Amino acid sequence: MPLTSPDVLRRLLDYETIAVVGCSATPGKAAHEIPAYMQRHGYRVVPVNPYHDEVLGETAYDSLADVPEDIDLVNVFRPSSEAGAVVDAAIERASERGDVKGVWLQLGIRDDDAAKRAREAGLEYVQNKCYKVEHARLVD
Repeated sequence: MPLTSPDVLRRLLDYETIAVVGCSATPGKAAHEIPAYMQRHGYRVVPVNPYHDEVLGETAYDSLADVPEDIDLVNVFRPSSEAGAVVDAAIERASERGDVKGVWLQLGIRDDDAAKRAREAGLEYVQNKCYKVEHARLVD
């Protein structure tokens, strides 16, 4: 079962550098507005989107493996059918670099098998929750 207690969510909301997989360059889309909200609240957002060179004024990377800096949290804006592959990339990166501590699947995105793999790899995991809503509720 994914982590959902307020204490665990607060801990995940404390992570400072967040790779946003599926970060959109289109204003008005949740995958753009929520990362912009993160930036406004002092988080370092690292966009992962192979179709753009820059999103939200930051260099966008093709994949998690391409991000040169350390990542604390991977926030996912991809369909549930693609979430498992993103979680596996986060697990691989955590294993190789030791930087990723958790994975957050946005509202409407879930993969229970990926949750199990992430937990077995020692990663914190949240699914089907909006980062912005939880931040506003628990931190802001």
